[in-house]
Amino acid sequence: MKMQLVYPSWPKLQGQTEFHLPPHGPVVFAAEVPPEVELQFIDENVQDWEPDPTVDLAAVSVMLTSQLPRALAIAAEYRRLGIPVIFGGIATMLHSEEVVGSADSVFLGEVEGRFGRVLEDLRKGRLQKVYDFMNDFPDIGLVKTARREILNRSLYNYRGVQMFDLVHASRGCKFNCFPCCTAFLGGRKFRPRPIDKVIEEMASIPNNRLFLVDNSLAQDKQWLLDLFRAMIPLKKKWVSHPILDDDEVLSLAYQAGAWYVYQAVFNTAPVIRNRIRRLKDHGIAVEATVILGTDEQDEDFIKRLVDFLLEIGVDLAEFTILTPFPHTPIRAQLEKEGRILSNNWLDYTADKVVFRPKRMSPEKLQEMYFYAWETFYQGGGYQLKMGELFRKVIRREMDDGTYRRYDVRKRRAFPKAKGIS
Repeated sequence: MKMQLVYPSWPKLQGQTEFHLPPHGPVVFAAEVPPEVELQFIDENVQDWEPDPTVDLAAVSVMLTSQLPRALAIAAEYRRLGIPVIFGGIATMLHSEEVVGSADSVFLGEVEGRFGRVLEDLRKGRLQKVYDFMNDFPDIGLVKTARREILNRSLYNYRGVQMFDLVHASRGCKFNCFPCCTAFLGGRKFRPRPIDKVIEEMASIPNNRLFLVDNSLAQDKQWLLDLFRAMIPLKKKWVSHPILDDDEVLSLAYQAGAWYVYQAVFNTAPVIRNRIRRLKDHGIAVEATVILGTDEQDEDFIKRLVDFLLEIGVDLAEFTILTPFPHTPIRAQLEKEGRILSNNWLDYTADKVVFRPKRMSPEKLQEMYFYAWETFYQGGGYQLKMGELFRKVIRREMDDGTYRRYDVRKRRAFPKAKGIS
């Protein structure tokens, strides 16, 4: 059996330097594809895609709402050739009612231990229209090491710098933050993977730099302590979403290789100032993630928020416009209040206003989005600030002997020769 797995392209965030990370969903899914299936993977963000008329099944992995229009076009081309198409991924779950009419099959939920059934149904000519496993979570111990060998790793570098590999140590989130759909997708119960399996997967990744894509590293202190202690010998350097604000946890996180953290900044309260100070005191850099357009914000609020970020010295900032994705608490609120302005999914890139703000016009919010990017980076562009972060991590890697230069001509990494800085 032959199968092509496609990860569609999407419009990138205005204001941010474009770079591409290896996708996570497709490689996690690929671990469930039996080895006897000939699997070809195309990441349309870094590769040209053409339908392969010889495959038996086309799988479309859709993570983002803004990928959906392109995903539907890809599916239409395959179906024109008479090749069955199955959809999966986060955006498939968020938009299942819309997707089901454009696919031969839709897979909803987590895939571990279940895809074999889909392939058996395909062989017998009885592929189901919907495989619905939402809220029916598999044993977390079934999660395998992601199948990263399907990636063309040479395509994921920026100006000769190898990008991170993505990995997850847990699923689910006990929090239910207003702009987030995790509670709908993965449930509100924290589900940690066995630590030995997480370490085994991390150790198998040749890249020294990782992105822990867990929804939150602030859900279980003892599990975090155990995880970070186990990570220390790997000498990996990593980025993550927020880490529990606790001295013991932060100290171990740094020892385990924490490089920088994405930290939500939604106001100028002392608790935010103190949290960022404590991260930096422990040697962990901070990229502020800032949502613009919440109900308490007006033009002056946003200006003060940008000034605050400059004052407290965050290393980077990423500004996005509040976007009411399906199955999030904020969308339910805005729909009830009649404030949704657009359901054009190509505009759901978090840099366009698709709702009516409470304290300013949509046009003013769009203007303030560009103001925030331009003002924060006026003293040095994103590339310069990101370069400084890389300089710091390279120094750490040189100190512990894990630094590897990346030869962009030969598309390979190799150890730094001794005595060369």
